[in-house]
Amino acid sequence: MFKIIASPRYAVLYYFLRWTVIIVPIAIAIGTLVALFLWLLNMATQYHFTHPWLLYLLPLAGLVIHFLYKLNGQSAERGNNLIIDEIHEPGAGVPKRMAPLILITTVITHLFGGSAGREGTAVQIGGSLANFVGSKFNLPPQDMRMVLTAGIAAGFGAVFGTPLAGTIFAIEVLTIGRIQYTALLPCLIAGVVGDATVAAWGVQHTAYHIRFITVEETIFGHHLAINFWLLFKVMVASAFFGLAAYTFAQAVHGVKAIAASLIKTDWMIPVSGAIILIILTFILGKPDYLGLGVEPQQPGAVTIVSAFEQGGAHFFSWLWKLIYTAITLGSGFKGGEVTPLFYIGATLGNTLAGLLNAPVSLFAALGFIAVFAGATNTPLACTIMGIELFGSEHALFFAVACFTAYYFSGKTGIYSAQRSPSQTLAGREDFNKKF
Repeated sequence: MFKIIASPRYAVLYYFLRWTVIIVPIAIAIGTLVALFLWLLNMATQYHFTHPWLLYLLPLAGLVIHFLYKLNGQSAERGNNLIIDEIHEPGAGVPKRMAPLILITTVITHLFGGSAGREGTAVQIGGSLANFVGSKFNLPPQDMRMVLTAGIAAGFGAVFGTPLAGTIFAIEVLTIGRIQYTALLPCLIAGVVGDATVAAWGVQHTAYHIRFITVEETIFGHHLAINFWLLFKVMVASAFFGLAAYTFAQAVHGVKAIAASLIKTDWMIPVSGAIILIILTFILGKPDYLGLGVEPQQPGAVTIVSAFEQGGAHFFSWLWKLIYTAITLGSGFKGGEVTPLFYIGATLGNTLAGLLNAPVSLFAALGFIAVFAGATNTPLACTIMGIELFGSEHALFFAVACFTAYYFSGKTGIYSAQRSPSQTLAGREDFNKKF
């Protein structure tokens, strides 16, 4: 019996069962809250569509969000960065109030027309719930790291219907250029269970389709399932996807810095941002760049879905969405960056496809994942996301696009708490000395 218990196989089995018992209930709770959030978000979006005058109340919504966080938010206002920091250096904890606060304020943002996403909300719900359960069971710091990372995987996988991408995203986003495989199994369990829970609640995700078949080439008598001329076009476009990701990250950080330096009264920052969005919408004469950008508010509107069709986006649709989202998030409204990044990437891909005489739906899909990869420094997770969302036929193009965009975007991303490998090693040494 002692030999059996001491054997490596028993250790692996114990490890698997232990984390299954810990993670499954947490992931079910996260998936349930994400399902509720997606339902509320859809209700808010549809209500805004039928009552477009709500946009003029966006300054008031900004005030409400500001004071909700000022009175109750405390450290929760740091959002995803707080969770990443807590994984690197456990101690401060993720407040329980983070989940309800981010859920309510994100719905408010979308109800009144703010341009934001939803992944930030799902990740913060995951991190907050995971931290709450982990603290109740008095898990040691190393296990709390695992639980928090799994919470990210559950939230991300559940909100987009991509459990494998959520798994890799959770372990790839923490440190630029390095993946923490020790958390792979808990994250995989969390991602799959979280996604399955959302599906069990009947929440549907948007379906995207690439209407293009790769033409094989023959080189020296060998058939290769790839078109090298098209691959070259993909690399050129992906460089622009990376630059767009860099511009987006700089724009969000820049709006925050400029607003803080020019406006000395805190509550005036979201009010000013909202007024600018209202003016821009009035000048453009259309609401295409408000909200998530997945469903059209009016016939002919530019959306992520329309970007997969010829003529489904205007030449500068991607730039307008970038400006709208940078103002929304930079002035203090809540939500996420990822869905706007999908919009920016898909519409930029549509534009570049016209310039490069390339397949529109393929380039929209490549921009969809590649701009996200560059902005979050997670090219592997985004490659897998492409396979989960669009199928595996164009997996090589997905990988080339994501990694090219990653290199062209530089190390600056939307998550300031991301560490470099050298910072992580130094932090681990300090952590080991402390504990």
